[in-house]
Formats: sequence, C-alpha cells, structure tokens
Amino acid sequence: MITVFGEGRGFRVVWLLEEMGLPYRLRPVDMLAGVENDPDYLAVNPAGFIPAIQDGDATMVESIAIMEYLLARYGPAPLAPDPRDPAFPAYQQFLHLGEAGLATPMYFVVVSRHFAPEAERRNWGAGKALEVFESRLGLVTRQLARSPYLAGEAFTAADISVTYALEFAQRTGCFTLGEAEKAYVARTTGRDAYRRAMDTCQATKAWAAEAAAR
Repeated sequence: MITVFGEGRGFRVVWLLEEMGLPYRLRPVDMLAGVENDPDYLAVNPAGFIPAIQDGDATMVESIAIMEYLLARYGPAPLAPDPRDPAFPAYQQFLHLGEAGLATPMYFVVVSRHFAPEAERRNWGAGKALEVFESRLGLVTRQLARSPYLAGEAFTAADISVTYALEFAQRTGCFTLGEAEKAYVARTTGRDAYRRAMDTCQATKAWAAEAAAR
C-alpha cells in the first residue's frame, strides 16, 4: 500500500489518490513540533520537508513529481491527457505552474508575513514573491475565461495542483481571489474525491475551517 507522509502539499497527493481510487495510508508529520523530533520520517526524507511517499521499494518527495509518478505508474487515467491530446500542453503547463509559479512564491509571502520578525514582514523579497504569484495567476485567470478547467473541458491533475495553491494563498490571508478564481475553486473542491481527501487530512480540514471562520 502507498504511504503518504505529511499533509501540506501532501494534500495534492491524497486528493489524486482519491480521484484514482488507489489504496493508501496517511502518516502524519508534525512540522510545527519540529521534524528533527521525528527520526522515523527523517529516515524517509533526510531533507525533512513534506510530502513524501513510499510505494514498495520506491521513495519519492516533491508533490508534483509524486503526482506524475502515480499517474504514470497506475494510469492511464483521464486526470492526465495523453501527450498527443491537444489538451496536453495546457495540462503540463498548469500542473507545474501550480507549484513553481503559485505555491512556491506564496510560501515566501506567508512565512514573511506570519513568521518573520515584525520589522521584516513587509520585506522586498516577500513583495517580489507576491508580484510573481500575481503575474502567474493572470495566466490562470486568462485560461479560465476560455474553459472551465485548466486543460479544457475536463478536470485533470493540473486542477489539483493549482487549486491547492489558490486555497493556500486564500487560507493564509495573504491574497484575495477574484470572482473567476473563486468560482473555479468552488467547482474543483465540489468533487467527492476532494471531500474524501479532506476527511482523511484532518489537520488540513481543521485549518480550512479556522480560515473560513476568520
């Protein structure tokens, strides 16, 4: 059985597994308590970040790489268009943009605004990271004006990637989504697999409820 270590970006992996109907177990990793206090997890990923998976003899980190592995290993699945499909270029672009262009720059905004010393919270680097996020989000907005999902008419793993990033930005209070993005997130998170993933990822579910109550 596939083991997923940690929530956070691991939510993408759990959501994908639910969409694909694959058996798995979630092994929590408490990053706030300090990963240095979890030697069993450090044996899996010595770099100490989440998520990671173990699937038989395979151990992997990086959420997008894990998603691509699962789709290749256990596909084909409608969540990943065939490379010859006209939807494939957009799919591939937004699958990676969800992390490289959205979640990663937003991470630096979040840690600056919530964890940096007070005098350093509005620093140049965080401001630049927010500019990067906003510029890449413009590509998402433009695509959503053409189609309901990022690769066209059908929901794909690219939507899992980007939805995670948009919810991360919104829940941390660091960005307010526009109406088109809010409608898109409502579509993607209305899926049964998303709800099952949230029920599995109790820390994520609690965080979402707390953010919604603010």
